[in-house]
Amino acid sequence: MNRTRVAVLGAGIVGAACARELSLAGFDVVVVDRGRPAGGTTSHGEGNILVSDKGPGAELELAKLSVALWPRVVAEIADEDARAAAAIEYDPKGGIVVATTDDGARALTAFAGSQSGVRAEQLSPEGLAEAEPALTREVTAAFRYPEDAQVQPAGAALALLGSALRHGARLRSGAEVVGASIHKGRIVGVRVPGEVIEADVVVNAAGPWAGEVSARLGAPIAIRPRRGEVLVTTPMPGVIRHKVYDADYVGAVGADSGGLQTSAVVESTWGGTVLIGSSRRRVDFDDAIRPDVLSAIAVKALRLFPALADVAVMRAYGGFRPYVDDHLPVLGADPRLGNLWHATGHEGAGIGLSVGTARLLRELLTGTEPAMPVEEFTPARPAVLAT
Repeated sequence: MNRTRVAVLGAGIVGAACARELSLAGFDVVVVDRGRPAGGTTSHGEGNILVSDKGPGAELELAKLSVALWPRVVAEIADEDARAAAAIEYDPKGGIVVATTDDGARALTAFAGSQSGVRAEQLSPEGLAEAEPALTREVTAAFRYPEDAQVQPAGAALALLGSALRHGARLRSGAEVVGASIHKGRIVGVRVPGEVIEADVVVNAAGPWAGEVSARLGAPIAIRPRRGEVLVTTPMPGVIRHKVYDADYVGAVGADSGGLQTSAVVESTWGGTVLIGSSRRRVDFDDAIRPDVLSAIAVKALRLFPALADVAVMRAYGGFRPYVDDHLPVLGADPRLGNLWHATGHEGAGIGLSVGTARLLRELLTGTEPAMPVEEFTPARPAVLAT
């Protein structure tokens, strides 16, 4: 059995998924988090597992891998603990992307056609009305993506972490990483208040805080927080049947501007509440919820679903996403500090991409041929290496 000691920094969904994969592979895993599991970015997302928003390239391939893995992971956890698997709320309900202008229709049609290996079904006006009766009829193009799915983010992270613990991993919550123990150019442990947690491999999976953590370890990477907000309505079961968003969402995800980007993203949960997003803006770690941002989100959502005008909003929340300038995840060994690995930079796609990222990390650390090329995710690329 492989008893290599691995310290996974971060108990969000990416860290939890990595801990599970490595524990299953026989590594001696300890998960270190300054707070509590799923207490940061993971609990402030929508739970999306998407292929519909990713153009051709490495991230789309990672999304396809993850979409294939999610039902298998849920089934494996169900065999261990049925209650934990139920808390994941895995829902392969599919997504629908719509355009509301002629230019948007042309762009959406071209985008869907470019996604090799992805199922994208163009819907007629009649088919769209049947799929989403409450959706506006002012639609110029619509594509259904049956592979899109959703989970309850915190429930999914805790289920993954619980599985890791059942397979021998340990959890150190309330332990903030303040530095590294380094020997001959290699990291051999992480310092937390009062002690050093020794490790043969350290995995930086700290999400939007990965930049700060990496700097403390002596190998800074350029991960910055990008904030997003979500509105939550009172329950209205059955009204919204898919994840529905306008084609502007893809542009907002890939925008380089630090200013406010909004688009309409509307979907229901198992409990019947409706999640309404989305916004993206770079404001460092300012966690203030701004009414003008929520208003901008609501206005765009109402254009898609006018019936939402009479529905009560019961709360709003926001969170930080790990942003990289080139919009690609960061996965691999640090080129400057031996034994340090990074698994972060997924921005708003971390929930969906977590299980694929974890599988690739496991393969890389065990010397197995990766399920897909990983070169584009390297921490050695210019967008990632901080000065």
